[in-house]
Amino acid sequence: MDFPAPPFHGLPMLRPWTLLLKDQVRIAADSPRYMQVAHGLIHEIERGRLLPGEFLPSSRELAATLDVNRKTIVTAYDELIAQGWLASAGTRGTMVSLSLPRNEAATRPAPPVMATEADDTEYPYLAAPDRPIAVPQGSWRKLDEGISDARLFPAEVLARAYRKAVEDASRANALHYRDPRGTLPLRNAVADMLRRQRGLTVTADHICVTRGSQMGIFLTARILIRPGDAVLVERLTYEPAVAAFRACGARIVTVGLDEDGIDVEDVERQCRLHRVRAVFVTPHHQFPTTVSMRPDRRLRLLDLARQFAFAIIEDDYDHEFHFSAQPLLPMASYAPARIIYAGSMSKLLVPALRIGYIAAAPRVIDALAYQISLIDGMGNSVTENAAADLLNSGEVRRQVRKTAPIYAARRDAFARSLEEELSGLVDYRVPDGGLAFWLRFRDPAMLDRIEAHAPAIGLSFAPSRSYAVEEENERGLRIGFASLTEQEARDVLRALRRCVEGTA
Repeated sequence: MDFPAPPFHGLPMLRPWTLLLKDQVRIAADSPRYMQVAHGLIHEIERGRLLPGEFLPSSRELAATLDVNRKTIVTAYDELIAQGWLASAGTRGTMVSLSLPRNEAATRPAPPVMATEADDTEYPYLAAPDRPIAVPQGSWRKLDEGISDARLFPAEVLARAYRKAVEDASRANALHYRDPRGTLPLRNAVADMLRRQRGLTVTADHICVTRGSQMGIFLTARILIRPGDAVLVERLTYEPAVAAFRACGARIVTVGLDEDGIDVEDVERQCRLHRVRAVFVTPHHQFPTTVSMRPDRRLRLLDLARQFAFAIIEDDYDHEFHFSAQPLLPMASYAPARIIYAGSMSKLLVPALRIGYIAAAPRVIDALAYQISLIDGMGNSVTENAAADLLNSGEVRRQVRKTAPIYAARRDAFARSLEEELSGLVDYRVPDGGLAFWLRFRDPAMLDRIEAHAPAIGLSFAPSRSYAVEEENERGLRIGFASLTEQEARDVLRALRRCVEGTA
């Protein structure tokens, strides 16, 4: 087949771009050599340094330039001809296909771009923060912020629930796409749990199942917040929630916090200064300090919500675990029209199941379900129905009754170990409920030493600054005790002391 004569580009001679190509072909060093050459040529075409109709060096010439076997170049050329990047012009050689669009940016010099670089992109995107959320791999010990001990949940019980869910779904031909609000059995089971145990007046229509409570918080932010809206949070709070609000365009405004919970007078002051769309609170056990919001403050916060027309996002992440008195009912139980209630099954079952939920007005649930349909049309009906079976069969309640005294004993043992290992160094209160301690260090330099030395001994935990919304807010560590045996807790606190002493 004859090709029209291409425009003259100084083709017969060795071109300067062949020197740059020597750098390009280092990409993906573990791939076949001919593929490295092919990718290098594609990069040159994409960037306009090789134009449609331009001839390439002969296979022998390019092989000598790149110091590879000639067969490698022949194979690379054949591959690119088959893909349509190049075309054979018979005895005249190999050229860039004339069917490709001409890149007018050819005259712009461009440094070689290595595909092995961490950020090999030519388009803008929203990058991760300097301190992305991550879980260390390998032999690290991750100190959690208050989760249950998954070792205490019988594996055979979980396996039996999964097997039943799969068999039931198969018989009913239900292993397919489902309602984005979640499976009806689980929504019914969660609604029943909330009615019986937490006083919420809800049905399945008030429930949306999510992948953990964090997904629920993010989806709530999506439907509530417009860029520039103010969201009030306590000066110490749950960082992932703050990140979700910011990702949706919120201006974060901090308010005071003391031993009785959120400073409602400060909330009123900020409402008079800003257009507040939502207030995020963890009233049952404030995150991270573990204090409970007093009833009078709850009622005052609700009055302010009605006065200034904002929503209250109530994150009730560990309602079941209390060791002294019965817990206060959730705010959502007596003010459902003002509350979007976020909960999780992670501490009742095991965190790996990733089951959370939102309880709210049915129209709000529909709005959340639409957002879910955009990112997760299928969901996980098998896991959800297995969880429903565990709730309906009473296994969850039995698990709570079994583990509550274990966690109470671990709380007390943790407090004793704190006295033994860190006496005089930290201030803390033994929590009435929840699964974590909040440790405040009397000398901030001690906290700095802990965070500096912990990696050397394989300890990982949420950094102290992650709880403080603003740089000047106080710092501390939230350490979960429920997932640690008494000996494990003692070892951890002893390791923290070594970090303080600089002997780690």
